[in-house]
Amino acid sequence: MNRALSILRFLAARAGGAVLVLLIIATISFAIFYLLPNNPAQLSCGKPCTPDRLAEVQTYMGLDKPWYAQLGAFLLGIVAGRTFGAGATAIHCAAPCFGYSFRLQSDVTGLLGERLPVTLSIAIGAIVLWTIAGVGAGVWAALKRGKPTDRLLMGASVFGVSAPSYLVALLLILLFGFTLNVLPIGGYVAFTENPAGWAYHLIMPWVALAIINAAIYTRLTRGTLLETLGQDFVRTARAIGLRESAVVVRHGLRNMVVPIATLIALDFGSLLGGTVITEKVFNLAGVGSLLLDAVNNLDLQVVVGVTLFAAAAVIVANFLIDILYSVLDPRIGAHA
Repeated sequence: MNRALSILRFLAARAGGAVLVLLIIATISFAIFYLLPNNPAQLSCGKPCTPDRLAEVQTYMGLDKPWYAQLGAFLLGIVAGRTFGAGATAIHCAAPCFGYSFRLQSDVTGLLGERLPVTLSIAIGAIVLWTIAGVGAGVWAALKRGKPTDRLLMGASVFGVSAPSYLVALLLILLFGFTLNVLPIGGYVAFTENPAGWAYHLIMPWVALAIINAAIYTRLTRGTLLETLGQDFVRTARAIGLRESAVVVRHGLRNMVVPIATLIALDFGSLLGGTVITEKVFNLAGVGSLLLDAVNNLDLQVVVGVTLFAAAAVIVANFLIDILYSVLDPRIGAHA
């Protein structure tokens, strides 16, 4: 019972901290994009825009109120929804309302819902691929420490860490898309329509992201495993006759679960915010492309909404990590 209460207190504190951080990010995002000289009403009004028409647009968008009232309406809209304008021309944005794009005539939540399956598909496939490749290469390098295999894998990881993502993507397109003509260079097929076509069109985006991130996982896995295998309890296990394979699995790999899981959760949360370069290079209409288009068109409502969504994804990922910690390591909940 005491342990359960400790874990609940630990998670409640983390949840409160997550909400506070999200409020701070929302406030900063609002301040940056709504209080700068660029006038969202002017951008929505278009040209020509008379002073009277501009005043009408400002009133309709709620920009005629003081900044703190605008911020309050923005934050309240996330949890309770929001209505722009009044009467027959009113537009209602249901909760969670991350804003409304007057240029696209759609709420940001709906736009995110349309683009999220693409980004989610990229994120899941890429993470699975680079986790398997990175952890496997890291374990192999650690077991072959100081040998040519170790030096080769570490050299390859340096290339992966330092290679620009757009360069890797373009090289893949050049090789497999144009030279060998074995993979599509863009486009997206929904998983529900054709699972094989879904994977076929996403192979290159997955590999492009995996080459870069697998290098990080390789170096982390190798370092963590070598550190663990050098501990006294591991030497004791070997001394009592435990086989090397059992030592690696029971002690080495087991101690890597928490750091690897942490990195996976953080990477997944970050990817949900959009893989801007990868999506644009491979012509994928995901969250990253939505954000880039909004920046190019000065659609501030979409920029704020996507920024807040990306921050929420990372915060939720952190919270899930805290839950994982409390399950895997009893000491965390006990000392909360």
